[in-house]
Amino acid sequence: MTSQSTQPSVTHQFTQGILQAAQRAGIELPQSLRDKLPADGRTPLVLQDDLWEAYCDAAEDPLVGLQLGLSLHVGHLDLVGMLLMSCETLGEALDMLVEYHPIVGEGGDFSLDYEGGLCLLTYEPHYNRCRRERVEAVMACVLNLARWVTGDGFAIHELRFVAAGGDAARYEELLRVPVRFGAAQDALCFDADLQSTALIQANATLRDHLSQLADDILGSLDSAGLAVQVQQILRQHPRWGKERVAGQLDISGRHLVRKLQDEGSSFRLLRATVLQQLAEQYLRAGDSVARCSERLGFSDESAFVKAFKRWAGKTPAQFRDENLS
Repeated sequence: MTSQSTQPSVTHQFTQGILQAAQRAGIELPQSLRDKLPADGRTPLVLQDDLWEAYCDAAEDPLVGLQLGLSLHVGHLDLVGMLLMSCETLGEALDMLVEYHPIVGEGGDFSLDYEGGLCLLTYEPHYNRCRRERVEAVMACVLNLARWVTGDGFAIHELRFVAAGGDAARYEELLRVPVRFGAAQDALCFDADLQSTALIQANATLRDHLSQLADDILGSLDSAGLAVQVQQILRQHPRWGKERVAGQLDISGRHLVRKLQDEGSSFRLLRATVLQQLAEQYLRAGDSVARCSERLGFSDESAFVKAFKRWAGKTPAQFRDENLS
């Protein structure tokens, strides 16, 4: 079911969800792009980036990502969708989502946090292209799925988006939930007590069988790409250098360099990619340039400014102002 590619990837079914949405909307995607998409197996994230860009460019609706997310169904989430359906409670399904979401796609990470009496299902994307549209698709899909598996018993407190601005009235009309922009994290916020909500398709025997299959698939993904593991560590510890990351993986720094070279990558490139993604995330949330520099482990603010301008072609202050306006 999965390929042994060392590249981050998404499941074939999720890619099909985008292609089907384009067909319904009468959107013509470039044939040269369609020819590159695998007929089965998994789609490399770099091709998924191209697919999203072509889809968003051709769509006239600025909320195309939101619309796509609302149109996705359980089958587009592959084995994970069936696994979530078979859980006994909403809380169990959320735990499964946090653990097994890379099977659907390795473009971001989910986590569960708590804020007073609220539970926050947060999503941290690892991509930059069409970021807003893709995040909106993910959050709308999860919201729809949670409603479906609970028999519409999932009442959300609010949906938070990092992206600034937007037509709140239209979002709320489509999603039927309060929406807040310019938040620190992309998150579904709901009463923590809802985690005990029973699911309408609960099947413990099927859940146990599917979770074993999911463990096998997740293991094959983890073993396939050292670069993915390195990026995951750096997102948690952006100040770490090569030796410390290597130590976390129980290998030497020299061995890490050699294995990444075998995958066609390098620690320096991976770290720069992660630092840019985190910097843009922090700046969108309103962090100062000095604060970003400190959080990412730069020796001083000027070094951070120079690096960010090399990555993004503009200063961090310019980027923040553009994304907070």
